[in-house]
Amino acid sequence: MSLESLTLNLNPTVVMMGILFVLALVISAVGFYKTVYFISIGYAFAITSMAVVTPILLRENLTWLAGLQNVLLAFWGLRLGIYLLSREMKPSYQKEKKSNDERSSGINGWGKVGIWVTVSALYVSMFAPSLFTVAVPRSEPTWLTWLTQLLGLALMAGSLLLEAVADKQKSDFKAKNPTQFCNVGLYRWVRCPNYLGEILIWVGNFVVGVTFYTAIWQWAISFIGLVCITLIMMGSTKRLEAAQTERYGGQKRYQAYIRSVPVLFPFVPVYSLKNVRVYLE
Repeated sequence: MSLESLTLNLNPTVVMMGILFVLALVISAVGFYKTVYFISIGYAFAITSMAVVTPILLRENLTWLAGLQNVLLAFWGLRLGIYLLSREMKPSYQKEKKSNDERSSGINGWGKVGIWVTVSALYVSMFAPSLFTVAVPRSEPTWLTWLTQLLGLALMAGSLLLEAVADKQKSDFKAKNPTQFCNVGLYRWVRCPNYLGEILIWVGNFVVGVTFYTAIWQWAISFIGLVCITLIMMGSTKRLEAAQTERYGGQKRYQAYIRSVPVLFPFVPVYSLKNVRVYLE
């Protein structure tokens, strides 16, 4: 039975968004075990599951470029989820883990429900460009469609490479210099390359879908998702900046480093987000 036969006279794209929202709710419900999981493990595997389910349910519309878009998202989510699960077991993470638990200890049941529903809706909004790309029936693509899809996919693939290289460089550096801040490789150009990579994969996802947005509400949902994750990553950058200042702030080398290397965007002379108001921190 096809998805279309199940939707009666409803817009199948809207129905698919409902299905993805329910899926996100199911996956991110792991946050009821530990609140931080709503925005970590639940985030990673909600995106992975949506990237797997969407091409299956809408396979009659699937093109190889749309398929690649979903493969990249699924790979990204799976990689992040595995990293987060493995981090939970590392002795070096236990202090931060305890701090996260203490910060969320005051959130009651209804507060958790609010977070659960809100983040699930956000994950669908972030993923929406991929849905809209697959939801449109296959047709002969225009040169603009080819261009935007290829550009967006290049951004997505590049961001995956950026995050992988940044992780490897920091891991290798910390293995030899566990008490020092990382300032090698990509970290010579930007202090938070991983957060930059996460922003770029969602920028790429948005760009892939540009020629497939057929209504104002699709533009709005896709743009809201992109803006929200960008603000969230800026908030994460602020927290990391504060933690590193507490840890390394007394070192003259670190002070020289943060005055010369941009905090989030390379070649953009913004060296701190400390005094920047970010609304999703």
